[in-house]
Order: sequence, then structure tokens, then C-alpha cells
Amino acid sequence: MLLINYLLLFAYFLFPIQTDQAVHSVSSPSGNHTVTVELTDGIPSYSITRGDLTVVEKSALGFELREEPDLTGPFNISDYEITSFDNTWTQVWGEKKEIRNHYNQLKIYLDEADSLNRELTLVFRVFDDGVGFRYEFPEQPNLRSFQIMDELTEFNLTGDHTAWWIGAYQWNRFEYLTNETPLSEADTVHTPLTMKTDDDLYLSIHEAALVNYSTMTLERTEGNRLEANLMPWYDGVRVRTQAPSVTPWRTIQISDTPGGLITSYLILNLNEPNELEDTSWIDPGKYVGIWWEMHIDKSTWGPGPKHGATTENTKRYIDFAAEHGFDHVLVEGWNKGWDENWAESGAVFSFTEPMEDFDLEELADYALQNGVRLMGHHENSATIEHYEEQVEDGFELYNELGVRAVKTGYVGHGQEVFWTDEDGNKHYEWHHGQHMVNHHQRIVELAADYNIMLNVHEGLKDTGLRRTWPNLMTREVARGQEYNAWGDNYGNPLDHVLYVPFTRSLAGPFDYTPGIVNLLFEEYKPNNRVNHTLAKELALYVVIYSPLQMAADLPEHYEERPEPFQFIKDVPADWEDTRVLNAEIGRYITTVRKDRNSDDWYLGSMTDENARQFEINLTFLDSDTRYVAEIYRDSDDADWESNPYGFVTESKEVSSDDRLLLNLAPGGGQAIRFRALNK
Repeated sequence: MLLINYLLLFAYFLFPIQTDQAVHSVSSPSGNHTVTVELTDGIPSYSITRGDLTVVEKSALGFELREEPDLTGPFNISDYEITSFDNTWTQVWGEKKEIRNHYNQLKIYLDEADSLNRELTLVFRVFDDGVGFRYEFPEQPNLRSFQIMDELTEFNLTGDHTAWWIGAYQWNRFEYLTNETPLSEADTVHTPLTMKTDDDLYLSIHEAALVNYSTMTLERTEGNRLEANLMPWYDGVRVRTQAPSVTPWRTIQISDTPGGLITSYLILNLNEPNELEDTSWIDPGKYVGIWWEMHIDKSTWGPGPKHGATTENTKRYIDFAAEHGFDHVLVEGWNKGWDENWAESGAVFSFTEPMEDFDLEELADYALQNGVRLMGHHENSATIEHYEEQVEDGFELYNELGVRAVKTGYVGHGQEVFWTDEDGNKHYEWHHGQHMVNHHQRIVELAADYNIMLNVHEGLKDTGLRRTWPNLMTREVARGQEYNAWGDNYGNPLDHVLYVPFTRSLAGPFDYTPGIVNLLFEEYKPNNRVNHTLAKELALYVVIYSPLQMAADLPEHYEERPEPFQFIKDVPADWEDTRVLNAEIGRYITTVRKDRNSDDWYLGSMTDENARQFEINLTFLDSDTRYVAEIYRDSDDADWESNPYGFVTESKEVSSDDRLLLNLAPGGGQAIRFRALNK
């Protein structure tokens, strides 16, 4: 017996028995990514590798709860399963028509080791383009309704990566310029957070399927360690929930190139399939509107001698849209309330009553007679209770009038949304907390009931819900074109739109509102301008995706510049395929997209303050088709500062065997339509 005990002790030191540790791993279909989940003394963590490189080191998981023991362990693994999934689904609209959803999944069932015996499930889906994971709370007797005070999810990164970010918890929500710094200079940031490692690996952390939960920001707690930081309720609670329920997916997109982040559809794949049986009324398109003229102070939102939203002016825009093939006419300032101090006093707008000089019914009918639709506008100044009291009446009215798209607006400081409790107390909430997540979900579902497509401004960041609710078309949630009219520093810096594709646009479509051809507008705003060339403004239609694209300038300016306007008329808003030919974040990008409804391809290329020359292969073109390349480029003497209007159009016949030279001026760009010839 003594000998046996001695041998067991000897074996223990040579091969320790793992009674306090359980490890499970799963790899992506190609094997390039591996997630490892382990319990050490019952405490769960995960890590991620890409080949031989560690992407995320051992990182914590779990929750702190209010007035209940935390869900942090120790746990036992009661069961686990590894499954695979592979299918291809069709987007109702989008930057790519057919999307492959291919992953391997690890699901781990955890039981608490103490007497409460609460259950928590971890789900990891591993793709060739990254990883998504979430928590599931099964139905159980000892965890019913509960409040999350902190989500402890960590992303323990391997170095002080170059990071592109905007800070969270700021008064102007998401509308800030991108910072490019080492990760160590960031504090708490919004997602997507995009990074580049010393190994030239590109990462972007975000979330998918955000429903009935709070928006996740990322807090750098120490060194290179990030922790989920959820937007709180007024009382400090992060999430109010109950079992059964699930969290949003935490996502990490991983690529060898910056362009690979753009063509990753991981976030869409982690959302549920389309909920709508009939999508025939959902139609991507382009619009013009009474909008830019207010930003440059030619007219006003409110009533008076310069009121923009008059019946006469709207008919002018409708006639212009009908002549040039635009689908919608946006009209802002049409309804009662704009004469109030709406940005400060709040609940002043009516969403069914027009101003006296705007005949809504007549104009809606006039638009339909001309093959155009009005695009509705619901600015609510972040007064959510007031808006929810009227919004269904507003959607019903628009539905009766043939309006199919509505632009909503939530102008207000970061923590300006409020709700009133039973005792009449007002509680102020962040724009991106659970209160507003639930509000936006109610609005998108209600809009679907009335066949309304949504274009949301000052709202929530996209998390791929457009797959589930394809009437959720596009959003702002970033600095858009309007900052060129009145923003500080004379408008958006010329590299702003070169950061957007790799940061904000990784979340989803962005209603940037491109198409300004009168770049300087000295007669209205002499201290502001669009800080790039005319050709670069055209390239935005290809590089920054939105299924509702605006031609934002005034009709008279397009009539003065018919050559660039021709590209704006031609370029689609719905695509068969998307590819990124070259890119460096914040420096340059060249994107090509194939029209979903023809054999045509479109190219957009943009640069920063440096002139650049690219020779590109046209192998993306169909090999059995000849094309005419209709080129809209910077002139040889173009320069964003000294000659922004330097512009040339030319054409040449090309095929997939050819190469093409792109010359981009400082602050410039190039746009090309590859028009397919008859086969």
C-alpha cells in the first residue's frame, strides 16, 4: 500500500491531475482561428489565436449583479458541444447579395459549484474572418429577473496596437473625429474599435444583434486589457433582464489586410434571419431633398421669409427628382414645432400636422404622379415619450400618402433622453443605454407594420439588425457631410472619410450624404468648405455604402455641373459584390462594387493630402464581357486646396485582362463606371 501511494505521488508531480481545470477548444472551418475556453479553479476565461499568433490572451468572463451573488464562478462544466454550420443566404439588399455563413461553434454549459447552482451558457462561433461569442441565461429557479451592474468580458490584447477610436460618454454622442494613437492612449471608447498589430494583423471589436441590452463600449482598464463597459441606466444599473435571455454577440473581426475587415460579413451572420415575410416594398435608392440649403444658411427649418419646406420649393425638388431619376425627396422643416426652441425645450413637434405653407397631401400626390415619393422626416429632439405618443399616427399617415422612407432624428446631448416614472419623476438616460435600445427596436418593428423604411440619425450604432429587420436601411451615428457646412476647423478634415470605412462603416451602412459639387459655397458660408476635390466627392458613393444615398447638393448646382452629376445619377445603391483593391487606414482606399441589377461595375478611389498613383488589375470584371470605362478623375493640376474643381471625364474600352492607372491629386479621388457592352 505504501508503494502504491508513493507511485501515485510520483505520478502527480510528473503529470499533475487536472481536477481544477477544464479546457475546450474549437477552430474555424479553415483552421486559421482557434478559441480556447478554460476553467481554472472554476473561473472561466477564453483566448484566441490565429495560426501561431495569439490575438487575445486569457481573458475574463462573467457578470456582477445587483443584490445577488455575482455570476463569476466557481463553475463546473455540466456539458459541452461542438457543431458546424454552413449555408449561403441572400440579402434583401446590401453590399453583397449572397453571403456565406460558415462557422464552427463551441457551446459550454456551466453550473455554479455552490448551493445556488445557477446556470450560464457560453457560446463561441469561430469563422475564418473572426470570432463571435455571447452569454445565454437559461430558464432556472434561482435566476429569474435580475440586474447586471457590470459585464466583466475582457479582451486582453497582446500589444500596444495602433488604434482608431472615438471616445465614449461624450455630449455629442458618436459625432467626433477619429483618433489614431497607440492603444495605451485610449480610455473608454465606442465600438467598432479598429486596431493594427505589430504583426500587420487588423482587428476590429464590436457587437452584433443588440436587442434588449445596453450598448457596449470598451474601457482600457490596464495595459492592453479592455473590458466591456455597458452604457448605464440613470441609477447605475447596466442591464435589466430576466432568464431565459441572451446577450448581444461580442465580435472580433480579424484580417491580414484592412480591406478584409470591410468585406467581412461576420456581424451580419451573427444576426437572426429576416423577420419580414413581404419585403417587396423595401427598395434601395437615391434621394434629393430640402436639407443642405438649411445647413449652408440659404434657408431655414423654421417658418419665415427663408423657410425651405414650402409647397413651391418642394415641387421644384420633385420636378428635379423626376427629371433625373431619383426615388425620393426628403423634406425637413415641414411640420409644426420648428418655430419653437426645439433643441432645448423638447416636446414641441407634431408628426402629423404640416406648417401652413406646406401642403402635405398635395405634395405626396404630386410626387406619386411624377414617379417619385416624398421621404418623411421625424425630428423628435430626443423627447422619446412625446415621440412615442405620436409616431404610430405619423407612420399611418405616411403609409396612406405613399411615403415609403422616413428619416428620424434624435438631436440631443449624450444624456438628454428622459422618461417619467409613476410618481412623475424624470429620469435622464444616455442615448445608447438599454432604454433607447428598446425604443429603437419598437420603432423599427412599428415602421415595418406600416411599410416604412428607416434612415436613423443621432440614433444607435448599427449591430447588423438590418438582416433581421431589412427596413432598417441606414443610419448616421457619425460626423456626416453637414459638418462641412458649419463644423469647426472649416469642416471635416480631408482624411475623415478615409477613416470611416474602417471604423464607423464596419458596423453597417452610413448615410454620409455625399454629392456636394459646389465645394466652396462662399456666398453662404465663407469660412467652411468641402475639404477635397470634386472627383473625391464622387468616389464616396462607392467607398461609403448606404442603400439610401443622397445627392445632397442643390438642384441648381447640379445643373451647373452636369458632368459629375451624371455619375451621381448612374451609380446604384444596391450591390451584387464588393471588393477592396487597396487600402491603408486613414491614407487611401480603392473599392469596386458590382451593380445587383446589371453587369456594370463601379470604382471609387480616394487619398489623403498626398497625391497617389495606383496601377490596378481589372480582373474583377467579368472575363467574357467588354466594358467602357467612364472615368471621372482629378485633372493633372487638381489639388484639394488650390484647385478642387480640377476635373476631367474620359472613356476607354477595357476588359478583365487590362490594367488601369489611377492618378489621384492631393486630397483627390477617382470614380469609374465600367459599363458592360452587349455580349
